[in-house]
Amino acid sequence: MYCIVDIETTGGVKGPTRIIEVAIYRHDGQQVVDSFQSLVNPETFIPPFISRLTGIEDKMVKDAPTFAEIADPVRSLTQDAWFVAHNVSFDYNFIKKEFLWLDEYYQRDQLCTVRLSRRIFPGFKSYSLGNLCQSLAINVKDRHRAAGDAEATVTLFEMLLRHDHQRLIPKDTEPTLL
Repeated sequence: MYCIVDIETTGGVKGPTRIIEVAIYRHDGQQVVDSFQSLVNPETFIPPFISRLTGIEDKMVKDAPTFAEIADPVRSLTQDAWFVAHNVSFDYNFIKKEFLWLDEYYQRDQLCTVRLSRRIFPGFKSYSLGNLCQSLAINVKDRHRAAGDAEATVTLFEMLLRHDHQRLIPKDTEPTLL
């Protein structure tokens, strides 16, 4: 199992920054079998730069659940699955930080679609999600929104699975390779 994850946040991983949106697509290697998405009340203000980038404003998250209120579906959907994201350390470390604030240790094996893309589809000028999707003709709806970026990453991941002749993507419970 794989869980393709994308989040939007109030800033970088370090410091008191928080998640403002999350999308998770649980994938069995053939198709999406479950999903979860939600705006998240960060219990702090969203900087104007982030609002301009994502379109998510304070008023949109005012009545949204806090991370503590969505921790159960995040935990259960990612349980016993590879945590997959484009630049996985960003998304993973944010989720891990949110769980630490709940006094809970969170650990998942990780796969990075940036690193996989560089190995499986070498030669592109840029491996940012937007540029890579453009190069591979992947349609991205709602760029810089968790669900839109996660859906694009699902499509990218499915392409990676189909073209993984080097067997870089672990099946079942192999140790983390990337």
